[in-house]
Amino acid sequence: MSSANVDKKPQEAYQKLAKKHQPRPNVLKNCVKAFVVGGAICMLGQGLSQMYVKWFGFPPEKAGNPTVATLIFLSCLLTGLGVYDRIGQWAGAGTAVPVTGFANSIASAALEHRSEGFVLGVGGNMFKLAGSVIVFGTVAAFFIGIIHYFFFHWIK
Repeated sequence: MSSANVDKKPQEAYQKLAKKHQPRPNVLKNCVKAFVVGGAICMLGQGLSQMYVKWFGFPPEKAGNPTVATLIFLSCLLTGLGVYDRIGQWAGAGTAVPVTGFANSIASAALEHRSEGFVLGVGGNMFKLAGSVIVFGTVAAFFIGIIHYFFFHWIK
């Protein structure tokens, strides 16, 4: 018997023991918290959109731009103050799905690497996550556009 097999048995036994004593997550409770917080962020966005239409005279189809910018600003501000991360710990995926979660990930990376300087630290590291999201989002949009073109133009 090789030494690699002998070393795996205690490790496997430990993994089984740890899994046995690990608390099980309450999936329903976590889903409800994510739904409530994600819904609250979306309600805030809808309220901001209505505010831009009513108070600032934006047409409804153009009110989305300042709404998204405001949500991104609030997310970055709350990330800098350490509030967004506490909300995210409690709500889980509810804070990650809206645009505010994406802004939080960029702001968190910028804050984490600020000691390395603005160019190499903040600028070089804040878009590590954003870069992959932008690339794969663009590629997905390209293929969806092609499918849409062929589906609606060749079927007629």
